[in-house]
Parts: sequence; structure tokens; C-alpha cells
Amino acid sequence: MDRREFLKRTALATVAVGVSDVAKASGLLGPDDTVAVADGKKETENKPLIASAPMLQNYAETSVGVAFAVSSLANGYVTIGERPDLSDGRKVKAGGYRTTDISDRVVQVRITGLKPATTYYYRIGADRIQYKGGYGMKNLGAEDDPRTYSFTTAGGGAPSHFCVINDTHVKWQPFEQSIEMMARLAPACVVWNGDASNTEETIEDQMKIFLTPEIARKDYASQTPYLFSPGNHDFRGMANRHLERVWMYRQPEERDTRDWDLGRNFAVRTGDIALIGLDTGEDKLDTNPKFAGLFNMKAYREAQTQWLRDALQRPEIAQAPFMVAFCHIPLYDTNPKHNPGDVAPADYDPKYNTDFAMWQRTCAQMWGPLLEEAGCQLVITAHQHHYRYDAPAEGRSWAHMVGGGPDMEGKPDRFPTVIEGDVKDGQLHITVHNVRTGQVQQTFTYDRRKLKRRKKNRTRA
Repeated sequence: MDRREFLKRTALATVAVGVSDVAKASGLLGPDDTVAVADGKKETENKPLIASAPMLQNYAETSVGVAFAVSSLANGYVTIGERPDLSDGRKVKAGGYRTTDISDRVVQVRITGLKPATTYYYRIGADRIQYKGGYGMKNLGAEDDPRTYSFTTAGGGAPSHFCVINDTHVKWQPFEQSIEMMARLAPACVVWNGDASNTEETIEDQMKIFLTPEIARKDYASQTPYLFSPGNHDFRGMANRHLERVWMYRQPEERDTRDWDLGRNFAVRTGDIALIGLDTGEDKLDTNPKFAGLFNMKAYREAQTQWLRDALQRPEIAQAPFMVAFCHIPLYDTNPKHNPGDVAPADYDPKYNTDFAMWQRTCAQMWGPLLEEAGCQLVITAHQHHYRYDAPAEGRSWAHMVGGGPDMEGKPDRFPTVIEGDVKDGQLHITVHNVRTGQVQQTFTYDRRKLKRRKKNRTRA
């Protein structure tokens, strides 16, 4: 046997057997799943290749991510342009430089070089790939979604309108009602403020949450871009350790080199509002033995502090008339029984009613002063499954809000929320919608913030 034939056969054996074993051991495949080594005869080839509507992820002023599910090994792409008929369309393939990406689960296409506050039209498609090793690849043909979708990039000229959901926890009834409510509100973007998950061990579980949810409106995020601030549950489980396989990061060129691993933090301008996304991480300390030393949240939060300092000085953020920040775990709480998340080494103290963080004192100490200096007016959080509003107080000029959880029955003060922000007549109006009743729970109004002159500006964050 010559060298090339030996390498070919070895590669085939590795792909067909070894990769499946590794993937199953890691939890990314179930016991009955196989890696899609497309041989032209697999049962999946009888299914439509595109298995979900597209989801707009992690959008910004000049970029957007498009993700969708596929049923077999594929190289996906997006055709995008400013004309509804896409006569000016350009085709962007999944993956970055060097090689395009192929997957039998999720296609992720990151589109850069867009114009701020501009409406774009797009279609998705995929090439079905036959793979028999490094010397045996074949394109079996393209399959396209016939529908044309549209969205508007962020920027100062975009609509000043957003919505927030949180703690959906794979509860389909409250999630669907929230989605239907937001379809009526028609925001420019949605912030999913954490705990979309419970504990997800397989990529299929993650796909079900974001790409193929059990709701009627399958294209819920195809024309409304989503931003994501992860919650503590979004880190739990083998698959959630690599959530970026389903919910994409920004490309490295969209961030400073120092911040390459901060792919879900966002500082986005939509109309008159600067939206700031932070990640509070786990609700337990890195030293808690329950997690076997497998988390590194302390360093992660510290890195975000440096990112936040620079992001707040970007001209389009610093000069926005209004500023709202988002993170999952609250940054403020007056209840003395609520664990502040810094009880070393294992989170337990009898004076607190939980052995996990009900709020994040460490993040508040790191991020609070920066938000204060920047003139942030409101911090929207989640985690406690109980709606609450904290007015500004001495030493904290920003208001603090906790979104409700997924409870559709039980205590009247526990209900899902859709929090809406909209600028009208020169003021930021915040409306808290009670998803259970369909009624407005509470409203707040904020005047323009006092802007400070910045000595240093960063172009990316």
C-alpha cells in the first residue's frame, strides 16, 4: 500500500469511528448518533438539508451573524444585499479564512463590512457535502431557502427600540407568549438576558432552544436581531461549555486582540440608545468543589472590566443620549438574606438563604463605578425569577431592574416579563409587560443623560 492510500484509509477510519467515539464521550453526540461522513447513501440525505429558519445573532453596526440548522453534512452560505430582489447580493460562506466550515448540525455565517443603520435583505442556502476523507470530497448540490428575509443593522440612525427577555429555561408556553408579544411590539433588537438553558449536554439540546424551538413562530429571530448575555445555566453541561457552536462569537477582526475571548460582550448603538452587554457568569465561586475547579469566572469578569472601560469611551457609545446595561445576575440587592456571591470558598454561610449568588457584589464593585461615570441610567438583570425595580439611590445613580422568571402559575408576583425600551419625544420610556396577564405591569421614563467629554477613544470593543 502506498503512502497516499494508507493516509486516505486511516483518515476514513478516524472520521467514521474515532470522531464519533470522541464526540459521544464529550456529550456532543447521543449514544445512537453518528458523525455525518456523507457517503451519498445516508438516511439524512432524504431530508431537506436546511432544517430551521435563520437566526440573527450578535448583531452590531457593521456586522451580523446568521445561524441555521442542517440535517446532514453541509457548507452553508448567506446571500445578502440592499435590494429586495438581491440583484446586488454577495454570497458569504460559513467559516473564516483558509477553509470554509462544514457541519452536520449548525451553520454559522458571520457577515462583516455592512453599513450602519441600513436595511439588508438576505437568503440562506447550503451545499450538501459528501466527505470520504481528505482526498474524497464532493458537492452533491445546493439547497436554498426560497424566502427572502430582512433586517436593519445597528447604529445611530437605527430605531431606538429594544426588548428584553430572560430566564426562559426551555419553558415553551411562556417563551412562545413572549415571542408573540414581541412580534406585536416590533423592536429593533432583542436582548436575551440569560438562562435560556437548564443544563445542556448535547448540541441537539442547544439547537432546540435557539434554532428549532417548540413554538409556532419558527422564524422568530430571522428578521429581528438578537443579542445574548449568558446566565449561569448557560455554562452548565458539556455542550454549554462551548455554546459558541450554536450561538456565535463575533469575528476576531471585530474586537481588539486583548478581547478575542469576550465574544458575547456587546456595546451596540441602536438609535439614541447605547446597549451594553456584560456576562456575570456562574452563580458559584470557582473554588466551589461542586465544579471541580473547571470554571475560571474570576479572571473572566476581570477581563470584562478592562473591555467595559474601553467600550464606554467609544464615540458612538459615549455620545448616545441614553445608556442601558444588561447582565444576568443582579448587581444590587437590599435583602440581607440574599447571598452576594463572594462567600469563599464554597458559597455557604448560614446567614444567607442560598448557597449560590442571588446577586453579584464583585461585579457591582468592578463594573458599577464605570457605569456610574459613564452616566448609565438603567441596569436590567434577571436570575431571581421575580420582577423587581430599584430606584436610583445614594452612591448609585443608575436604576436597577430584575426581570421575571418563567412561572405561568402560582404566586401573582412571579411572572415572565418582556421589558421594552423606546425613545419618544426625547425621553426613554421603559415598559414592563406582564406576559402572564398580557398587561403592562409598570412604566418608567428617563431623561437624556449628561454626557462627559472623553479624552481617549477606542474604535472597537
